[in-house]
Amino acid sequence: MSHLIAPSILAGNFAYLQKDVEMLNKSEADWIHVDIMDGLFVPNISFGFPVMDAIKKYASIPLSVHLMIIKPERFISRFKKSGADHLIVHYEACTHLHSTIQKIKSEGMQAGVALNPHTTVNHLDDVITDIDQVLIMSVNPGFGGQNFIKNTYRKIEQTWNLIDKRGSSAVIGIDGGVDLTNASKLVELGADILVAGSAIFKSDNPNKTISTLKNI
Repeated sequence: MSHLIAPSILAGNFAYLQKDVEMLNKSEADWIHVDIMDGLFVPNISFGFPVMDAIKKYASIPLSVHLMIIKPERFISRFKKSGADHLIVHYEACTHLHSTIQKIKSEGMQAGVALNPHTTVNHLDDVITDIDQVLIMSVNPGFGGQNFIKNTYRKIEQTWNLIDKRGSSAVIGIDGGVDLTNASKLVELGADILVAGSAIFKSDNPNKTISTLKNI
């Protein structure tokens, strides 16, 4: 498949949330990436169910919800109710990862697993055939606008090797520091999904930036 663009709404203007969501609907964005942070798993707090409900009210493209929270299994059904199409949990936050993945899929959502920069891909060996996406964190999670970690390039290749070895249909997403300077190389190495926040919403023309990222 051609690569997908998932703008991170966390980088948008919360005072004009409806406007930003409607802009994404009309753009070449494929998904809206929604970061949920609890202040425990990561040192920041983003937003919860009321904002999720508001985003869903105006979104006409799929919502990919990235849970940066401890014990994410507690809220799987609630995020489904709030409109999540894809639910991504962190390997580092799940005591019973396989069970959590199965619960996500039982709710009719696609299941993804995110890996922090220091977590090696081989940790997913036992679940790679059960998941729909591996989300490689290319910054330390919790804050937007960080510099891209270059080891991500090698990690993409390692992830593809695991997917190929196990015959998995999982796709690879990249989240953090994605911009016009590295997007082409990421896609060339095999990234299927580019999550970009600051590069889009802080640009002079977010719609044009999305189009450029989509058509590299």
